[in-house]
Amino acid sequence: MTPQLPPGSMRGENRLKLGLFGLNCSGGLTMTKAPERWDPSWANNLTAARLADEAGLEFVLPIARWLGYRGETDTEGTSFETLTWASGILAATEGISAFGTVHVGLINPVFAAKQLVTAHHIGGGRLGLNVVSGWNEGEYGMFDVPMLEHDERYAYTEEWVTIAQRIWAEEEPFDFDGRYFRLKGVLSKPKPLGDKRPMLMSAGSSPAGRDFAVRNADCLFMAIVDLEKVAGEVAALRAATSRRIGCYGSGHLLTRPTAAEAADYYHYIVHENGDWEGAEHIVAIRTQGNRSIPAERILELKERHMAGIGSFPLVGSYDEVADTLWKLSEAGIDGMAIGLVNYIDEFPTLRDEILPRLERLGLRVPHTATSA
Repeated sequence: MTPQLPPGSMRGENRLKLGLFGLNCSGGLTMTKAPERWDPSWANNLTAARLADEAGLEFVLPIARWLGYRGETDTEGTSFETLTWASGILAATEGISAFGTVHVGLINPVFAAKQLVTAHHIGGGRLGLNVVSGWNEGEYGMFDVPMLEHDERYAYTEEWVTIAQRIWAEEEPFDFDGRYFRLKGVLSKPKPLGDKRPMLMSAGSSPAGRDFAVRNADCLFMAIVDLEKVAGEVAALRAATSRRIGCYGSGHLLTRPTAAEAADYYHYIVHENGDWEGAEHIVAIRTQGNRSIPAERILELKERHMAGIGSFPLVGSYDEVADTLWKLSEAGIDGMAIGLVNYIDEFPTLRDEILPRLERLGLRVPHTATSA
């Protein structure tokens, strides 16, 4: 019998689903020297996840990171491995979904499929899998694993996912003779809880990444750069497939009661306390030394990475942030993964100010109304 997932899950009824993003890493999504920056101790992760669970958020999403971004803060240089992290979070919560983020080039699919099923059972079916094809050569060098050409990484990932799904579904041993894997007599038990496999997420933003997501993922995390272009991008994605694929984005929340206070807070986090050295390093990796990018664009990228590791800015008053989220929903976005400067200290603002505004806008229902 397939278990009924609780209301806080990714399959819940809220029009705009919300989650916390990056709390397993030092600094979270923010490259700042501000003293309140995020400390990813296990106690803090557990507290933040329980706050999100109690408030009715749908998910927590970790970042798979092996090397930090240097600079004065070495943001994300300290991190928990995501599958064991997700297992611990799931064991300590009741309704929220937790994702494991996996670099598929660094782990065998047979081993990973077993790990994922274990976490799926621990969480009563609330585990999801964020599939990452890889982009950071330095991290792959730590494992002595060669980085494949960009589009080929997605071919590898598709083979990896195909194997994992067969492991979860098939009751008899099978052989697999592919381009990257040649496996014999593959069989693994138990199967996912209730015969419902983990939800699959992908965050590929290139044409090859989008094509992979259209064929394989339940939801795609899109790189949102320009709010005005989101509706067209979502429409193009959904026109490419006959099945329903969820469209999600990630954003960093820097909000205060008024726009002026929010601007002052942003200036404090980024301009007064930003880790410019770390931002220089991450932008160099992201742009791969492309010298044709205008200087003003490079400066914008550095600021955006200090504020939120390149995610979409949710910066402004409480009303402005709620309005931005409404516009994203109207453009077709199904949910947002949100980074906070401090996931515990800032969470009451999200819970007590932003969520009620989203409820009044018809994007979410009060959690107490669905948690019976």
